[in-house]
Amino acid sequence: MEKYKEQFIEFMIDSEVLRFGDFVTKSGRNTPFFINTGFYRTGAQLRRLGEYYAAAINENFKEDFDILFGPAYKGIPLSVATSMSLAALYGRNVEYCSNRKEAKDHGEGGVLLGGEVKDGSNVLIIEDVTTAGTSIRETVPILKAAGDCNIKGLIVSVDRMERGTGEKSALTEIAEEFSFKTAAIVTMSDVIEHLYNKPYKGTVYIDDAMKEKIDGYYEQYGVK
Repeated sequence: MEKYKEQFIEFMIDSEVLRFGDFVTKSGRNTPFFINTGFYRTGAQLRRLGEYYAAAINENFKEDFDILFGPAYKGIPLSVATSMSLAALYGRNVEYCSNRKEAKDHGEGGVLLGGEVKDGSNVLIIEDVTTAGTSIRETVPILKAAGDCNIKGLIVSVDRMERGTGEKSALTEIAEEFSFKTAAIVTMSDVIEHLYNKPYKGTVYIDDAMKEKIDGYYEQYGVK
């Protein structure tokens, strides 16, 4: 596993973004692990988060896009922080763009803020976590309504590696449905590999009992 992926997993724990216990996802699934990017709250955290996204984007997407789109609301700081890191670390001067929940009827107006999505724009969508793909199915029509753009892909922080609406993973479903590439900074397989029965700062986050819960979750919701 690449070093930046190991560091990202530890960064999520330090930021209390990655938690283990009993939770319910947006799609209503009871899960023993949860990723909440709302706990990235400081400037230092956002700077590091942008660097990890930028590393994954550089590895998976290279020069394929010129606009980084973050759906409201959590995607807004992700797109800003990551566009800054792409410029600082890789010399990629891409525009950021996000949507408003309600269209603005004064000033520049419209439903989008930041970079202009128009015919021929090459767009990469950035999100926190995709469980069932619901938000992407809401985002693609917003982008297409702005112009005949080329959506190059989707980057998320963690691939939960579970089924979407069918038997395939949510990211695979999205890739096939919209014909673009999907990628993640880390997968839950990476998380398990790095943390299972291995202490981090004196705590074993995935012991045998937690591993059994995670395995049970994937028996129910994992890709067949």
